[in-house]
Amino acid sequence: MGLKLKNVLPMFVFLLLACTAKAQSAALDVTSAKYGGKPGSDITQALEKAWTDACASTTPSKIVVPKGTFKFVGTTFKGPCKAAIEFQLQGTLQAPVDGSQLPKDDTWIGFDHVDGLTLSGGGTFDGQGAQSWKNNDCNKNRQCKSKHINLRFHVLTNSKILDVTSKDSKNFHVNLQKCEKVEINGFTISAPKESMNTDGIHIGRSTGINITDTTIGTGDDCISIGDGTKDLTVTNVACGPGHGIAIGSLGRYPEEEPVSGINIRKCTLTDTTNGVRIKTWPASPKDSTASDIHFEDITMVNVGNPILIDQEYCPWNECKKGVPSKVKISNVSFKNIKGTCTDPVAVKLVCSKGLPCENVELSDIDLKYTGDKGPITSVCSNVKPTMNRVAQPLACATGAAAA
Repeated sequence: MGLKLKNVLPMFVFLLLACTAKAQSAALDVTSAKYGGKPGSDITQALEKAWTDACASTTPSKIVVPKGTFKFVGTTFKGPCKAAIEFQLQGTLQAPVDGSQLPKDDTWIGFDHVDGLTLSGGGTFDGQGAQSWKNNDCNKNRQCKSKHINLRFHVLTNSKILDVTSKDSKNFHVNLQKCEKVEINGFTISAPKESMNTDGIHIGRSTGINITDTTIGTGDDCISIGDGTKDLTVTNVACGPGHGIAIGSLGRYPEEEPVSGINIRKCTLTDTTNGVRIKTWPASPKDSTASDIHFEDITMVNVGNPILIDQEYCPWNECKKGVPSKVKISNVSFKNIKGTCTDPVAVKLVCSKGLPCENVELSDIDLKYTGDKGPITSVCSNVKPTMNRVAQPLACATGAAAA
């Protein structure tokens, strides 16, 4: 009897594992007979049904949008779900050109309160935003109606966004809010430099976000880091065109949370209007902080304002410039930043008169100006940065402390 049990037990374990693997690999193909999606048609209902089934499954499941081009009006996929879900986009989802056909909020595709999501497949989320950019007057009309964001992640945890593309969003491409432990790898964002307000990835009130091996070309900040962001790592990102990589803007609203633990490394910025910068509004309604922010091994190629702290950030003249910012900036480093710039002021550190920056370090800065508007130079105010292997024109001679 013992011998028979010994022989049967391995077979039982094998069958159990095989059944589990089959359950985990079962794909919910939106073009199957069950869901009825077809290339060239609107698959909104098909995708919503597939998500409902996947979210209810007690074992991990996979939603598949195969190769081809599909129309998608938009929705927010809501959790919590009972098990992990892989959303595999192999083809292209297209948003309506006319924004009035999209959901009533400002989100084309959203994921809300989802744990263990993997967004993958090599496909494209096409926002078809060209017409919206032409009608966007938000640069002069602050009462303008918000356009739709391609991808919004709200309370997303323990998740991955891998090898997909966001193209021509009507507004921001990606917005992460209240997210935790999210990996973004091999992601591509594509929009022309003329596309207004099309930030690549915006992060706010999120912790443990990791962005690697990503390419971003757009009409605004490649990556913008909002209040409440903590423990963010950005590595091997190619940015351009666009407005660079920015902390902020901060200090505009009364309920903002501190920013800390930001590490930007091994990135290349090409033909961007700014390089790496921290920007805060004057006349902040409440005290706040931005600390432990580090930029290292950054290559600049024809970049305007490569290194910038701007605590007098005031677009559209909607602030009191004479009133200092209440955002305290401290423990900031710019290390091994090299390349070319299109503005003669290669280093500009303009800190708050009310709360001067503290513990700012510049090391191994090697920038060359390619224009003809005078020699390369630097400007500093309300800060005494520590300089280490920085050429004199870039060393903010007034008030700088040599290492």
